[in-house]
Amino acid sequence: MKNLFSMEHLTNEEILHILDRARAFENGEQSKLARSYNVANLFFEPSTRTKTSFEMAERLVGCTVIPFDADFSSAIKGETMYDTVKTLEMIGLDAVIIRAEEDEFYNELLEGINCAVINAGDGAGQHPSQSLLDLYTIQKEFGTFENLNITIVGDISHSRVAKSNATALTKLGANVRFLCPEEWAGQFEAHHSWDGLIQDSDVIMLLRVQHERHTGNKKFSKRSYHEQYGLTAEREAQMKEGAIIMHPAPVNRDVEIADHLVECERSRIFQQVRNGVYTRMAILETILEERE
Repeated sequence: MKNLFSMEHLTNEEILHILDRARAFENGEQSKLARSYNVANLFFEPSTRTKTSFEMAERLVGCTVIPFDADFSSAIKGETMYDTVKTLEMIGLDAVIIRAEEDEFYNELLEGINCAVINAGDGAGQHPSQSLLDLYTIQKEFGTFENLNITIVGDISHSRVAKSNATALTKLGANVRFLCPEEWAGQFEAHHSWDGLIQDSDVIMLLRVQHERHTGNKKFSKRSYHEQYGLTAEREAQMKEGAIIMHPAPVNRDVEIADHLVECERSRIFQQVRNGVYTRMAILETILEERE
């Protein structure tokens, strides 16, 4: 595994290897990397969790993190993604972690780039590191993915998290269902009400409503969305014993989920954040080991 672009490119064996290494890191094992590597985080879209999590993971596996500020880079002057990455490679970087608003930005980097490239989110395309930390969270809870009922709720068509998780969870044997307004289903067949979904869900995975990506689609008030599609207290009470709540965050409280449920006993929302550090350590180690 020399790069990480999309969950579609990973085999089940590669996924499970990363999850195994994440567990080892959580249990206190040290990185197997033989030397320090130079890495940079190229974030052309806002991020709190992913960017900071990668920075923490990079330091914990012994990398040297080279600062990069997209707002003060030559990208502002019109430099292409390829030229930016090639420049950093020539300076001596071994890996770049990139978030960009263009879907499949990495296609521009498939030829001519020798440093490792990790996709930290491409437009409304894929978010593989988030998917892997979600998988790790589910695996820790249930020990398996086979025949789990995973209900993904929200802005499906704009969600790189939904697409990444749908791909990976289905490959690993889970039953993935979608719930959203009809016009937000995108490429997926989806339910448009909670009927028949709550009681047998092992995982309810909520998604942020991405108002910034909506162009001409139906708008919902916070209250109306919460009433129709949000995880209310009444709906949470119908969840089966042992079922958990997930959300990639940032969370719109009292929109996707009732405020008091964000840190309830079922919620794994903040645990996902912690799991993200271990998972991204595993991603970095797995990819950088290829350079040894």
